Amino acid sequence: MSEIDPSGPDLQAAADRLATAIERLEVRIDGLFEQLETGGAASGEAAALKMDRARLARDLDASRARERELQRLADEASEALGAAISEVRDALGKV
Repeated sequence: MSEIDPSGPDLQAAADRLATAIERLEVRIDGLFEQLETGGAASGEAAALKMDRARLARDLDASRARERELQRLADEASEALGAAISEVRDALGKV
């Protein structure tokens, strides 16, 4: 069995390669974390937009319901006004 000299050139070369590999790995990991943070921000923005859209859809539905109710009331008022006009004309015609 051969012994490895801890101060030999082979060990130093292996240590240098390991250090280089670790540095490359750290750079890649940092890049991945940046992508995750950027993706997380985009995901948060998307979630906020979805919440805004849902709120706006509810507001629109409520506005449409209110519009229908106001139209119904306007129709009733128009009918009542028409009836009142007819009554006034009839009353004026009898005088």
